[in-house]
Amino acid sequence: MNLGIRFVVAVLATWRLTHLLANEDGPADIMVQLRARLGRGLGDRLMDCFHCLSLWIAAPAALFVSRKPLEWLFTWLGTSGAACLLERLGQPPVVIERDLSSSEGEPHDVLRAETIGVADPYSSDHHGVRNADTPAKSA
Repeated sequence: MNLGIRFVVAVLATWRLTHLLANEDGPADIMVQLRARLGRGLGDRLMDCFHCLSLWIAAPAALFVSRKPLEWLFTWLGTSGAACLLERLGQPPVVIERDLSSSEGEPHDVLRAETIGVADPYSSDHHGVRNADTPAKSA
């Protein structure tokens, strides 16, 4: 198997196993039971942190790619790093919410309630743009 393909397989396997251990219940709630048995010790803290756990999972996975000590070291760190990047890609987007705690009548929003000249997905205008004062046409 090609070295590049072996690295990609090691990264995907590291991400999958780390995600299973850190974030999932597992089949038949095996991971839930394992976490319960670990209690509140070092093992529990290790399983709660994807980044920490990926280092431990990537160590043997790096042996799938390289055997020489210096190559293994960089493959180990690269495999863990790539798994962490994959984990970040799968996280939900940041949501900006309205600040309702304003005591002055004017809310301090990051986003404006109305915009002029911005595409409206509900507008039937063929350009997708309408003035904020013009109501959207019903379909």
